[in-house]
Amino acid sequence: MSIVKFLTSKVFFKQLALAIVAIVVISFLILKWLDITTNHGEFVTVPDLKGKSLATVEIELNDNDLRMEIQDSANYNPNYPKYSVIEQNPAAGAQVKENRKIYLILNPSGYRKVEVPNVLKRTFRQAKPQLEALEFKIGEITYIDNIGKDVVLGMKHKGKTLKPGTLLPLTSTIDVVLGNGNR
Repeated sequence: MSIVKFLTSKVFFKQLALAIVAIVVISFLILKWLDITTNHGEFVTVPDLKGKSLATVEIELNDNDLRMEIQDSANYNPNYPKYSVIEQNPAAGAQVKENRKIYLILNPSGYRKVEVPNVLKRTFRQAKPQLEALEFKIGEITYIDNIGKDVVLGMKHKGKTLKPGTLLPLTSTIDVVLGNGNR
């Protein structure tokens, strides 16, 4: 039998029709199976977790069939309570599938500690930007008799004398003792 006769025969058209029906049925079954297993069209709304404690966040995420993963603790933010959520990803109100991880960034317990630089025997004009660059605040400025005018002779924090290298929380106030130029 030649190929042309076979392609025009009833047997060929029956086989072709069976193959097309089988492909349609298998495709339909696969799509239905995917809809069921992937929960197609079913979403959970991500709750707003900012400012909430870790215990509250855990309960809220469990109620919504979501999981949490703590990524990091950011720089301390005094506007939020300690160990509360300050950022989340995906954002609040986003539509996600159930059992999705919500990535959280927590507020640490306080400012990180920074080493006090050695600014002794430098002019106040040199010392001030160096301290402010490390986010320290300049507090009370006192003068004592010393030939070096505006030379830093000492540093204090809450009344205690500071030595260079001491660790202080970020944004601490440092009082400075300067020379007044008199002998």
